[in-house]
Amino acid sequence: EQRRDMLELLDDRYGQRSTLVTSQMPVDNWHELIGDPTLADAILDRLVHNAYRINLKGESMRKRTKKLTAPGASD
Repeated sequence: EQRRDMLELLDDRYGQRSTLVTSQMPVDNWHELIGDPTLADAILDRLVHNAYRINLKGESMRKRTKKLTAPGASD
């Protein structure tokens, strides 16, 4: 099961290695997304404890790139 694999991976790395996670889903929704409450608690405890969180805001890079490459766009 993927949830147990994730927990095992995080447990092996906890306190020894860095783990980088990127998501478009807000952290507040992760518990529900993971599903199983017990595994979600364990996974999120390992991810969030001692974590550095960087929230990026702004226009989507896809939108910005599309504007730059649109026909008739100037350099």
